[in-house]
Amino acid sequence: MGKHSDFRLADRLWIAVALLHREFPNSEGFSRDEIRRKIDELGLVTGEERKNSVNPHLGQHLVANETPSTTKKYQMLFKTDRGNLRLYHPGDPTDDARKSHRSPKFVPKRDEIPTQYQPLLDWYSEWIAKEQKARAVNYDDDPLIRLIGSGRHIWADEHADEYVENLRREDI
Repeated sequence: MGKHSDFRLADRLWIAVALLHREFPNSEGFSRDEIRRKIDELGLVTGEERKNSVNPHLGQHLVANETPSTTKKYQMLFKTDRGNLRLYHPGDPTDDARKSHRSPKFVPKRDEIPTQYQPLLDWYSEWIAKEQKARAVNYDDDPLIRLIGSGRHIWADEHADEYVENLRREDI
């Protein structure tokens, strides 16, 4: 295994995007042209595939938040607000048509890609863990969340329903 024809185009495109993320860790995503250049640089695509298959894969087949054209299985990439593509993060919004698939594919299967690219699967797991930690909300730092319950003592002597009843009586 190792030649472009030995494994799925979807996996080859995932590899290209993963390598771009490793090369440019601060980038939110990559244009389709950048991804096409990377897969060409890696020699992972034939001229025929480049002409007929790469664009549909980058446009719909692999993009979790785009309506699928044929297969609902793949959720390997995510389209950002700016229209770039990045690797899918668990929990990213997914197009409704893709949600019905029982076992979506987010990453290549280790035994279906060349050994030289298998470390990318470990990198991805670590990258996702770091991304999820960075996305986690720290409620202790949120000034509005810290206000929850701060006025509770004001209402300690009167039930909310009684308070509303008293207000209604005063208006008459």
